[in-house]
Amino acid sequence: MPFESNDLRSTLPTTKEVIPERFSAAEHVQFGDLPPVEKGDGVSTWYARGQNFVVGYSDLDGTATFARRDQPDEYVVLLADDGLSATASSDRDEIAVSGRTMLVLPPGDSTVTITGQGRVIRLLTTRSDDIASLAANAGSYDERHENIAAWQPWPDPVGGFKIRAYDLTVPPLSNPPFRLFRCTTLMVNFIDPKQGPRDPAKMSPHKHDDFEQCSIVLEGEYTHHIRWPWTTNKANWRADEHQTVKAPSVTVIPPPSLHTSEAIAPGRNHLIDVFSPPRSDFSAMEGWVFNADEYPAP
Repeated sequence: MPFESNDLRSTLPTTKEVIPERFSAAEHVQFGDLPPVEKGDGVSTWYARGQNFVVGYSDLDGTATFARRDQPDEYVVLLADDGLSATASSDRDEIAVSGRTMLVLPPGDSTVTITGQGRVIRLLTTRSDDIASLAANAGSYDERHENIAAWQPWPDPVGGFKIRAYDLTVPPLSNPPFRLFRCTTLMVNFIDPKQGPRDPAKMSPHKHDDFEQCSIVLEGEYTHHIRWPWTTNKANWRADEHQTVKAPSVTVIPPPSLHTSEAIAPGRNHLIDVFSPPRSDFSAMEGWVFNADEYPAP
């Protein structure tokens, strides 16, 4: 993959290239163009999904409670702004946090009450049928998308399931500048915001063989450049995409398309990535996943 030679992503393990015959489209959901699916006192919420995951995005100014009953697996709540605080409780434990934080909630019954002003992102698997059905692009997944491996949860966490909290302001890796956390169902790369457009001479086109990448734009504006392989059957070819999206938005990039995302706004640009299940290649890199000691790899 064409990363710069000093970018440690160039050392990621690769697999033998096998080009499939059929490809799925990318998904682009711009929440700012849509009415909220749920609207309450001081909170508006939108949803988008991929094959294995659902993103719930909420703008909050006040207090909101998000509850799950009989949740089948772990899910994640991201407090994306310093002005937010939360109390999370389950049938196992309770925890209070403030500021930019990633919460992992266990299966079963749980409640997260969040107060303040800012953005809240909830990440669940599509086993949560009630949430998956609310996605703006739910109809796109009436049929399974191509080339995605069968979903399996990763091993149970050390010490069993409980509420876990991770500080999203801890220093990122130096190379690449990632801040990676995982649980049994999801991996989150909470990258720091960047100022100004990306240097067009330093793009990083790459591909994934059998999993989707979910890119959530929290601030600014990005162009997602996506290119699908050509096969012997021209009927299966897809035109290149250069899709520009503004915050807040979700883009789901399908395998095995070649892709890279370019920040283009003159001010702050902030994009984070989500994968379900966690990425094996990132997890295989020593020290990359900040909570690997709590969540063993398969």
